[in-house]
Amino acid sequence: MPHRSLWAGFAGLCALLPLAAQAPADAADPKEILRRAMRMDAHNRELERTYTYVERHETRTLDARGAVTHRESTTWDVVPLRRSMYRRLTQRDDKPLSPKEERQQEAARQKTEAARQKADALRDAETPAGRQKRLAARERARQQEQRDKDEIVEGFDLRLAGEEQIDGIPVWVIDGAPRAGYKFKPSQLTGIVSRMKGRIWIAKSDYQPVRIEAETTGTLSFGGVLARIYKGTRVHVEYTRVNGEVWLTKRFGFTVSGRILLLKGLHEEEDSVYSGFRKFSADSRLVTGEP
Repeated sequence: MPHRSLWAGFAGLCALLPLAAQAPADAADPKEILRRAMRMDAHNRELERTYTYVERHETRTLDARGAVTHRESTTWDVVPLRRSMYRRLTQRDDKPLSPKEERQQEAARQKTEAARQKADALRDAETPAGRQKRLAARERARQQEQRDKDEIVEGFDLRLAGEEQIDGIPVWVIDGAPRAGYKFKPSQLTGIVSRMKGRIWIAKSDYQPVRIEAETTGTLSFGGVLARIYKGTRVHVEYTRVNGEVWLTKRFGFTVSGRILLLKGLHEEEDSVYSGFRKFSADSRLVTGEP
């Protein structure tokens, strides 16, 4: 996917918002809603890993006036594969892959599965001390992530802007922006989100995000000075409830201006649309559109 690594940081904004099924004591306090929610999102993450779906990603290159000069798309099947998600390319520009590309994709899948199988074998053979060290490192990472999220809630001005309906779902509308003069503790997540403002629509029935719209308020740097994203980059996220048990992303898109390697100008729109959500089973196959 073109420039995918540059946009991974935007996922941090989305990760802030999985909300709990129980209402906080004061549902009119947007800061309290988010604070309690971000401590209870593990269940939603675990359920997400049990689903397979189709992702269609489209990139549109823009000229200085915002007109589209080039368009390309890729379609992927996404399935769990040995405890992690695996993406297999199935189409380019909405056309099936050539036989050669199909063979390449199958070879890549087999290579990935073999590598993950080897990693599983090493984990099964680890000593009690090694296992304790691995779990301790994972717990430290989890705690650091939670501290980052708490820091962002503390550093944002949040305002309940009103109530609406989206697809028949009653939602709260919350506006948020960094507090003037607040000094965020440095981390990858706070470094991104502290330069963004936005609006969040949250379902009143189960306190889950339905839509997010955000915009950068300053320049973001990735990889030191390798890439920069300018003020005014816009992000749009939509969620859908699946099987009455989990909210999953159904669209993630953004419009961006910036530079790569500080030389190549970048003016793009990108959209990822997710569909065909199914509970994963051993019979699931990596074939787009399979019933």
